[in-house]
Amino acid sequence: MNRETVIAEALDLLDEAGLDGVSTRQLAKRLGVEQPSLYWYFRTKKDLLAAMAQAAMEPHAHEPLPTPEDDWRAWFLENTRSFRRTLLARRDGARLHAGSTPTADLDRIRHKMAFLVDSGVPERDAQMAMLTAGRFTVGSVLEEQAAAGSGGEPDLPADVPLIDPEAAFEAGLSLIVDGLTPRATAR
Repeated sequence: MNRETVIAEALDLLDEAGLDGVSTRQLAKRLGVEQPSLYWYFRTKKDLLAAMAQAAMEPHAHEPLPTPEDDWRAWFLENTRSFRRTLLARRDGARLHAGSTPTADLDRIRHKMAFLVDSGVPERDAQMAMLTAGRFTVGSVLEEQAAAGSGGEPDLPADVPLIDPEAAFEAGLSLIVDGLTPRATAR
């Protein structure tokens, strides 16, 4: 057993039982070890959850970084879509990610910010756009995963339309980019 095995098994437990079902007791049982042996790898459950969140974000962390030739709008849209896909890939992925600090990803974040600024987006606007898109995405996925976990369609009056989560996400994402576009100067 090693740290990576513990994380992988914890993520499998997350997918099976949801975030509320992830406990060090259940994880130790799955691994066939005594619960205190997990503390060799993670001092607290919070440390375990942080490592799980980082590992769950690996698909997004391996997406190509923007290049100077890229259009910032197209890149921004795809970067945010990639983040959404990654959160949706795990049961309760948004809940697991919410509140985590991307310390392992700081160089990539700096690169993305520099790309936006070099593309003509004012630095403060680039920071706020990345923050807004991230929080919008986490919130959207939280709602989508909560609805999926509730076991069915909500009981709404006939005149209230059902909302397609992907269409709603795309519409909100467009609003973010459309709001940022006039603030950016041409390269």
